[in-house]
Amino acid sequence: MDFIWQSLATSLTLIAALDVEVFRTVWTSLYTSGCAIVAAALAGIPIGLLIGIGRFPGRRLAVTLLNTLMALPTVVIGLVVYGFLSRQGPLGSWGLLFTPMAMIIGQTVLATPIIANYTVAAIAGADSRILPTAQTLGAGRLQGWLQLLIETRFGVMAAVIAGFGRVIAEVGVAMMLGGNIRDYTRTMTTAIALETSKGEFAFGLALGIILMTVALVVNLILNLLQQR
Repeated sequence: MDFIWQSLATSLTLIAALDVEVFRTVWTSLYTSGCAIVAAALAGIPIGLLIGIGRFPGRRLAVTLLNTLMALPTVVIGLVVYGFLSRQGPLGSWGLLFTPMAMIIGQTVLATPIIANYTVAAIAGADSRILPTAQTLGAGRLQGWLQLLIETRFGVMAAVIAGFGRVIAEVGVAMMLGGNIRDYTRTMTTAIALETSKGEFAFGLALGIILMTVALVVNLILNLLQQR
């Protein structure tokens, strides 16, 4: 137990002292996850909206596909994106592998089906009279869709926050596509894995405390939105 308490004290000291390496790693995590969730929201919300309001052949298959993609292991996503970004891949000439951009791409792929699925659920739970009422009042198709999103904004915001909580805590995509390069692509999760394997338990614990704090805040906001 002495080891645990000493490591905890050291980790809290690192956080209180605003250790440069700790907070540079935290910033990398927040930056890549933030950019990825914005891109995923721009793709996932329209997809969820179209599936949610659509009545087309294959809709059930589309919903099943989204549910499947939500459970897709991060290492599989990392493997596929790695194949596209590697030198032998179709996008290898862009030189994106082992950069923050590669991590953002992988995390966007990870978060998009999550946001789309939550958006579908939010649209399905909305009042069915919203679109007809908007159209009766003279709204066009796009205006009606926008009004529907406004009415379901808490559910859509919950979708975005759930996606962010997923990508900020993942390790497979960040490790495979970022390469865990110090001061460049090292995130909280990859740093925790590396530092713990090196015996730097206190450093990993400091990052773990920050990561858990971020996850707690994200889940508190998500629960609040779900209650609304």
